Amino acid sequence: MDKAIVIGGGGHAKVVMDIMQRMGNYELVGFTDNEEQPELCGVPYLGNDSILPTLLNKGVTHFCVGIGDNRIRKKLFYKLLSIGLTPVNVISPNAYISPYAKLGHGIVIMPGVVVNSHSVIADNVIINTLSGVDHDCRVSSHAHIAPGVSLTGNVIVGEGAFLGTGSKVIPGVCIGEWSTIGAGAVVLSDVPSETTVVGVPADKIINRG
Repeated sequence: MDKAIVIGGGGHAKVVMDIMQRMGNYELVGFTDNEEQPELCGVPYLGNDSILPTLLNKGVTHFCVGIGDNRIRKKLFYKLLSIGLTPVNVISPNAYISPYAKLGHGIVIMPGVVVNSHSVIADNVIINTLSGVDHDCRVSSHAHIAPGVSLTGNVIVGEGAFLGTGSKVIPGVCIGEWSTIGAGAVVLSDVPSETTVVGVPADKIINRG
């Protein structure tokens, strides 16, 4: 089997490691983190990010970024690609992915997720536990769909957007790039880029200085 590592040592990384072990497609040889760690899920700590350029020489060929923060995850994703490593799709055996969905590279899909027909999940996306992505949705690169989110049909999620736990988006709505949807929000209309909305129905947070 090809050798793979996980980048990160927090809670998200633990779940990624667990899923990779259940998948059984790769030899998970370790994880990296900028703080020294004990082993996690039986996986050894290899060191901090300074070791990343040496991994190919050690026979490591594949990676998954196990970090929830979208901007950090994006930076590390492209750094590892530039080193020459190949991203792994980490997909729980307990998720349902339509054969008519299109998946990018380096994505993480957790237990209980449903991705329905003709949806597109782009590179380096997280679809977290028990979330639903219905037909014809498009989730752009580096976005994070938190646990229990519902994306109904034809929703577009922009690059780097974060949708908080339990939020819901009605059909045809566009969530702008690097925007944030608060936990439990119900989104009834388009959200501009780099905007935070909360509530039912979701409304923009205004910074009054």
